[in-house]
Amino acid sequence: MMLETNFHRPVGDVGHPRTWPFPVLFATVPGATPRRVVDGDTEGLLQHFVDAAAELVRQGAAAVITSCGFLATLQAELAARIAVPIATSALLQLPIVARTLPDGSRPGIVTYDAASITTRHLTAVGAAPDTPIVGLPQSGALRGIIERDQVYDRAQLEAEVVAAATGLLRDAPNIGALVLECTNLPPFSHTLRQRLGVPVFDVVTLGCWLHAAATHDGLPKGA
Repeated sequence: MMLETNFHRPVGDVGHPRTWPFPVLFATVPGATPRRVVDGDTEGLLQHFVDAAAELVRQGAAAVITSCGFLATLQAELAARIAVPIATSALLQLPIVARTLPDGSRPGIVTYDAASITTRHLTAVGAAPDTPIVGLPQSGALRGIIERDQVYDRAQLEAEVVAAATGLLRDAPNIGALVLECTNLPPFSHTLRQRLGVPVFDVVTLGCWLHAAATHDGLPKGA
């Protein structure tokens, strides 16, 4: 389920069909603009998300994800009303990731807007309320692309993401993995893994996990 946007989406972004190693369907949720969702202004949108999911299921979707990690706050309500598994946010991976790390290590979050992630988002996904978080700069490339119709500049955006994540690990050296809230950041997950030396989880790792379980495509079928 996609928010209402019109910016460039390269391979790796949640909204590019070639990002996924399996066929995908897309449905845009009317009225769900990025700033509205990031700001938590989802009143009146729930039914639109339910309707969009129902249409995807009607077309044959085995599971559903969204294009904004801030929709974590709607996880319980949407899961209760949709006929197939739904994962609203890459942040849902936080509790699992935390349990895979060595003693003393914890995951950290890289997000579109750190000021807008609240305890409500973390509680909704079962994450620790003191999880370290870093946001991308308000005057930066990603905000410009999404909110100010600026031209997509991959090199500038990559530098912005790497700088933010590097700063997070510097300030919280016990971080053993990163979870990227923003669904526009997976094009840089490989670079982050190479530069910082920690596992990186994002909406693509979440979607592939969900698809594998919902369809068993590519998994052993048993005897």
